Amino acid sequence: MQVIEILDRSKQGVTNPFYCRCEDGQAYYVKGRGAGRRSLIAEYVGSRLAKKFGLPVPDFEIVEVPDELIKWSGRRDAQELGAGLAFGSIALTYVQEFSFSHMPLVETAQRKDIAVFDWWVRNADRTLTAKGGNPNLLWNLQSSSLAVIDQNQAFDPDFNAQLFGELHVFHEEFLRVAGDMIERQAYVDRLSGTFAEFELACDNVPPEWWEMDGVPANFNRDMAKAMLERFLNNEFWRIA
Repeated sequence: MQVIEILDRSKQGVTNPFYCRCEDGQAYYVKGRGAGRRSLIAEYVGSRLAKKFGLPVPDFEIVEVPDELIKWSGRRDAQELGAGLAFGSIALTYVQEFSFSHMPLVETAQRKDIAVFDWWVRNADRTLTAKGGNPNLLWNLQSSSLAVIDQNQAFDPDFNAQLFGELHVFHEEFLRVAGDMIERQAYVDRLSGTFAEFELACDNVPPEWWEMDGVPANFNRDMAKAMLERFLNNEFWRIA
């Protein structure tokens, strides 16, 4: 699916995705060259896993940005989107950034799901306390429901377990699951069913994200797989 128009650019997030219209008539937030290939791989693979696990991830596509769109764009920052294949996440309506005041509105089961999933994929980029943070969650004002966005920091080799246990938006729920043998086993079963999606997702990553001009992306597929396989060991549940 092609991007046919660059409408704007988000001022939020590290990657500042572009707000674009695609040939299906829908608006998408698109991350391209400026996001970096490692980020694009993590975003795509992490989103595939999140969707398989059952998290409320907005629909996403690998989209094509035509050369002509960048060449003739009046935007000075169009080169940061770049021509080629990019990651597009459908733009949701009636949403605002999730805040601390929304916490009581989220069902306990969903909070646990998000905490366990982020722990599994080593994504610490979902922080929120009473003092603020960056939850990378959206709250739908119309349906009073969550949307989970931005998986681009998943598979973090520098993941800090202690900080996760203090700052993750739903860290308390992870600690509760970790202390409950029955819930732990239920999540191990779910993670086992989700794990097979990793290889399928990696196989569908565009080749140019893996390697460009002979330079490989800073994403180690084998290392990422080993990170995920931690759930097979009881040590997986230990914060420290």
